[in-house]
Amino acid sequence: MNKNREGSLEAPTRHPLNWKETDFYNEALLNKELERVYDICHGCRRCVMLCNSFPTLFDLIDESSTLEVDGVAKQDYWKVVDQCYLCDLCYMTKCPYVPPHDWNVDFPHLMLRAKAIKYKKGDVKFRDKLLTSTDSVGKWASIPVVSQVVNTSNKMPVIRNVLNSVLGIHPAAALPVYESKTLRKRVQATLNLNKNKNISAESTSSTKGKVVLFATCYGNYNEPQLGMDLLAVFEHNGIVVTLAEKEHCCGMPKMELGDLDAVEKAKNLNIPILAKLVDQGWDIVAPIPSCVLMFKQELPLMFPDDLAVLKVKNAIFDPFEYLMLRHKEAKLNTDFKVSLGKIAYHLPCHQRVQNIGAKTREILQLVPDTLIESIERCSGHDGTYAVKTEYHEVSMKIARPVIDRVKNANADYYSSDCPMAGHQIENGLADNKAPTHPMTLLRIAYGLGKGLGK
Repeated sequence: MNKNREGSLEAPTRHPLNWKETDFYNEALLNKELERVYDICHGCRRCVMLCNSFPTLFDLIDESSTLEVDGVAKQDYWKVVDQCYLCDLCYMTKCPYVPPHDWNVDFPHLMLRAKAIKYKKGDVKFRDKLLTSTDSVGKWASIPVVSQVVNTSNKMPVIRNVLNSVLGIHPAAALPVYESKTLRKRVQATLNLNKNKNISAESTSSTKGKVVLFATCYGNYNEPQLGMDLLAVFEHNGIVVTLAEKEHCCGMPKMELGDLDAVEKAKNLNIPILAKLVDQGWDIVAPIPSCVLMFKQELPLMFPDDLAVLKVKNAIFDPFEYLMLRHKEAKLNTDFKVSLGKIAYHLPCHQRVQNIGAKTREILQLVPDTLIESIERCSGHDGTYAVKTEYHEVSMKIARPVIDRVKNANADYYSSDCPMAGHQIENGLADNKAPTHPMTLLRIAYGLGKGLGK
């Protein structure tokens, strides 16, 4: 079979990230590979509508003296790298030259390599280190008095202008709210109250029926209601839920920064605890798609020989993926009490690239008199990209097709499994109508309340 043909019929294959090798950080070798891949992208251009990396690349080429990649200055290669936020959609949905094709194009991991080299060189802003230190910022900002000050300040134009000039945080970007009553505090209190509940785990061929909730930084400090809604829905379905004794950031923010050593430190803190729970017969779920993807894909590619990492990879699930697996074996409660009407539903990038299908949509479609309008476009948020002064307007431009679809849907709810994507849409709508997370919608459909989780 000739793999040099246009495109490939084989399923994509992801190669391990050889980030421990010396050549990985060789900038001359990086530039050689960037030129090779940029030239392939130039001849294809299928990805032009995904993010701003590709328009940036194609503009550099089209404005060069040769109209080819060889006319682009090597220093300008970084302009493309800076626009990539590792959504992975080019690899998973557009590129016909990913392995096993002989051209072996893995654009996101090439960008990650470049970001890692940039980080090693010290070419990184204090702001970016701060924004990706989610554990440290969350612990500080969730202190009761501090959280009130932070949340109030983030709504004040004067303070936002200061953040813009000092840190480079765009004054119009939506910033997360910090909760002093974190998810871990709320869930632990609820689990203590539920100790005497007679819930015994029922396993299926693919699920244990008892799960460890990996709270995630965002789910713990910013939107603890998501975890409370998950707890209510899972227990309503006879699924036993517990918390790991402790957890740290999954490492995704630091990976997107290129700080791979910090990713390894996070791995060394999380994996032993989670792997031990897997050995004890627990499955794992997390409310944020990026965190699930980190354990499912990125850590196994960074540490392919770590058996504990692979153990966690095989035991972690997207929450709706987990529910659908149980539904296939008649273990899902389908006695819904409330219809949801029309939902404009956005599929997040980091959920799509898990290759699990649209499980959230499939579950919500089980609710009677409920219509789902799916939107499969990137919201342009990426956790930090949308809040940065130099990228915010571009991020809103990327989000515009999603925002327009939501606006035109005139739905009863709009929703995304990624809460940050939901707030990016909310920011673009500017109509004071907040998103409703799919797990909250499912809780409403079961008649379990609106999921305030206080």
